[in-house]
Amino acid sequence: MRKRHNYKNLNIWKLGLQITMDISDILDTFPKHEIFGLTSQMSRCSVSMPSNISEGSARTDKAFSNYLDISLGSSFELGTQLLIAHHKNYITTETLEELEAKISEWQKMTMGFQKRLNG
Repeated sequence: MRKRHNYKNLNIWKLGLQITMDISDILDTFPKHEIFGLTSQMSRCSVSMPSNISEGSARTDKAFSNYLDISLGSSFELGTQLLIAHHKNYITTETLEELEAKISEWQKMTMGFQKRLNG
């Protein structure tokens, strides 16, 4: 029988969810004219990170690895969008650096988990 991962016990899911909540909180401060632009993009990327972990956890290890690839891609896209938000003065340098550090840590953890998964 195939082993399934309980995503709620995975540290990558927990940190990914925290990043999503952090992003959600800062998006509330963005200008309303960004609602269909940067706000929407950043929301989708951040939600994609833990969502793809939870969805992939029910699959084979090989398929789970593919979901982790999608999740990682979303995290790198989010990093770019944070730079744009900072450029537009929607977030402070401190907020940018805090989120970049969290995302970087999450990426390292996720790549390490993926490497073990692929054995």
